[in-house]
Parts: sequence; structure tokens; C-alpha cells
Amino acid sequence: MKILKRILLALLAIVLVVQIPFIYRRYKIGQVAEKIAQSNANRTVREDPKYKEYKGIIHAHTGLGGHSTGGFDEIINAANANGLDFVLMTEHWSDTYDTSALTLNGIYGKTLFVGGNEIDTAGGDRFLMIPGSADAAGLRNIPTTAVLEKLHAENRLALITYPEKFKSWDSNFDGDEVFSLHTESKQMNPFTALGDLLWSYPAYPQLTLATHLRRPDANLQKFDEISAKRPISLFAGTDAHSNIGVHLFGDDAGHKLINIKLDPYSVIFRLAREHVLIDNNSPLTRESVVEAFKKGHFFTGFDAFGDTSGFSFTAGSDQGTVAMGGDTASATDITLQAAAPVSVRIVVLKNGSRFAEVTAAEISVRADGPGTYRVEVYRDDLGPPFDTMPWILSNPIYVR
Repeated sequence: MKILKRILLALLAIVLVVQIPFIYRRYKIGQVAEKIAQSNANRTVREDPKYKEYKGIIHAHTGLGGHSTGGFDEIINAANANGLDFVLMTEHWSDTYDTSALTLNGIYGKTLFVGGNEIDTAGGDRFLMIPGSADAAGLRNIPTTAVLEKLHAENRLALITYPEKFKSWDSNFDGDEVFSLHTESKQMNPFTALGDLLWSYPAYPQLTLATHLRRPDANLQKFDEISAKRPISLFAGTDAHSNIGVHLFGDDAGHKLINIKLDPYSVIFRLAREHVLIDNNSPLTRESVVEAFKKGHFFTGFDAFGDTSGFSFTAGSDQGTVAMGGDTASATDITLQAAAPVSVRIVVLKNGSRFAEVTAAEISVRADGPGTYRVEVYRDDLGPPFDTMPWILSNPIYVR
């Protein structure tokens, strides 16, 4: 018995020692949360005279298309509670019914929902199609080029999802999901993730998940390669399913005695958001959101690190001012300007290479001839790992 007792005490001591790094991580995450709260309270709010900014998310599923346990009430409540202006739904297709028509479409509470689909092509490529279509299931039998021609003829967006598996890079798609929360979550160290789940997640759920995010180097490199040839947009998809967790003693009606969900919409919707710019004279509608995505008039904000609303990136010349997604002639004297809500590290890239950098709330720099210019913003003040994961990813401005 004495030997057994000693073994048990030794095991208990080991377990306690193993917890120390995670207790310290919780303390550090708490400090970061305080810094974010302070910066949110002291942020500079800039009004754009031409555009109104709306924030929302793209790439979300419910149980309607399978692969998810999320329901309409849950996703509506999460979108409203998080102040989202829009949610672009991307239900999986079904051979027997039109999931895009049966999902959320229209305004529910404060949020505009647009029904779309996640689709496959005969070439093995996968896209987000917005708005969706009753033809979604059949598109898997059609070559990628023909699918894109059909979608564009119907004024629908075709946005690459899972670019690491994409093949048809020469095709005429509209945008590229350079970052996916679902894909990134698969890269988490399971040991670290488990410790964080026990110690940090209950108090700081979205920030705990955010500590595991990493800059999508390969996807951004590929985006820069393609955008140097023609205009396309980049975005971050949530790929929200609300289906990770455990439950005990449940029934088919959804009643569960013990139910722990790790990826509820309410948490996932706070991590990565798309901030679209819509003309002040135009209302927020399905058509205006689709048009903004088509033109690249938006930026990605990882809002778990702080509210990114109010960020701007423009190119000014004697021909006027151009917003993200726009283009301007290189014959003019062009000034690139970017401004963030707080003092940060702003990096301007030209054709994917570092062009200019400053630690401040604003940057102004002359364009150096033709090229594709975009901005990445980093919050070095929050410390690792946030100094290597972008806080903001702008869409490009094209100088011809």
C-alpha cells in the first residue's frame, strides 16, 4: 500500500507540474485581453466620406446541409449578439433539395443573411457560390471552367475554398479563401490545445483559439502570384459548423443532459470577420454585398485581437482616390495611405514583397511604379504569437 500511495502521489505531482505552463498561459492571455479592452476603448474612429463599413462573416453551415449540428436559432442569435451586419451562408449541397433556398435568406433581427452553397466541380475544385442555386449538386459533374462561366453569367460569386487542394489556378474565379479557421484548427498541437481548453478557454474562448492561429504563408504567396496578373480578392472563411464537442445522455430531439460545444457560432463569429465598404448612397442588400466582394471593396479583420473597424487603405492621385480592389494609372503621382484604429505595425507589400513599413497608426508612401499593393497590419504590442499573425489583411490596389 505504501508503494502504491507513493506512486499515486508521484503521479499527482507530475499532473500538477504539467499544469503550470497552462496556468501561466491563462495569466498571459488575461493580460492580452486587458490590453485589447484598453485599445478598443481608446481607438480612433474614422468616417469615410464615400463608403459605409459593414462587418460580417463568410462560409457558415447549419445542419441543413449535413456536417453540422447548428440550427437557425443558434446562428441568428450569435450573429445578432456579435453585431454582425451580414452572414454569407454556404450550405453543403444535397441531391434531393435546394439547401441555398431553404437556409437563411433575408434580414433576421439585425443581420442580413445571404443563402449560398459550397460546391464541387468535376475537376475536383471547390468553391463558395454566392448566392446559391438549385443547380449546386449537379455542378460536381461539370468542368471548373464551365462552372465559372455559368456562375458569372448568373451574376454569382465563385470564391476558392481550401486553396491548398485547388488545381485550376488559371481559371476565372473571383476570390481566394487564404485563411480558414476550420483548416487552421486542424493544425493545433493537441496537447497544448487540451491544456488551453481546461484553463483558458472558459474565460477567454475566442482569444484562446486565436493564440493558435498562424499566418497562412503559402496561401498568401499563391494569392500574390495570381493577383499580380489580374484582380482577385482575398478573405478569411470561418467554415463554421458548430459541431465540435461532447455530449452525454442525449436524444434525437436535441435534448442533452451534458453538452459541451467548443466551436459555437457565438465564439467563431468573433475571430475573423470581413469588413465590406458599400457606397453611402446604397443600402446593405444581398446585391450590394455581392458587388463589394466582387470589386474587392473589403478587408479581413481578425477581430479577436481587437476591433478592426475603421481601417482604411487607399491610393490617391490627381485622378482621385481609389479604394481597396480598385486600380489607377501609374502615369500619375500616386500616394498609398493606410490607417488603423490604434498604433500598430503597418506593412505595405508590392507584388508580395515588403515595400514599406512603419509602427504608427498611419502610413503614407509613394507608389513605386506598376504593381499590386496590399497591406498587412500586426499588433506587436500584444506580444507573441500576435506579432506574427496579421491583425488585418487588406485587399489589393492595382497600379497599372
